[in-house]
Amino acid sequence: MIELLIVVAIILIIAAIAIPNLVQSKMAANEASAVGSIRTITTSEITYASINPSTGYTTLANLGSAGMIDTTLAGGTKSGFTFTAAANGTTTTQFLATAGPVTPGTTGTNYYCSSESAVIKRGTTTFTYATCTDQTTGNPIGN
Repeated sequence: MIELLIVVAIILIIAAIAIPNLVQSKMAANEASAVGSIRTITTSEITYASINPSTGYTTLANLGSAGMIDTTLAGGTKSGFTFTAAANGTTTTQFLATAGPVTPGTTGTNYYCSSESAVIKRGTTTFTYATCTDQTTGNPIGN
């Protein structure tokens, strides 16, 4: 009986060590997926605008309908992140793509954005077009 209790105690200790690392690994995977998805959205927006110059940049739903991004991403949520993409205001010559964790601190900690410059930025809060294109806001990540 004592042996069984010792085995259970060892398993609980191992689980206590492993579970936080598993959560951190999942968040890192979600964030890597978010960066890849923002890159895909940016490339798709630029391609869509060059194919449809009179329309210009568009929404996630339209990119999905055009077959430029997968239906999951076109739905706006993928791998623990929520995505948006649209032309900036009334102009079709600028766009903003953003990604933010569905549950900050659990599914991810960073927010991401990209615009027609194709520079992906990382920050700790949501981005607007002005903050995404501002040279002093957010941290550009390697493209």
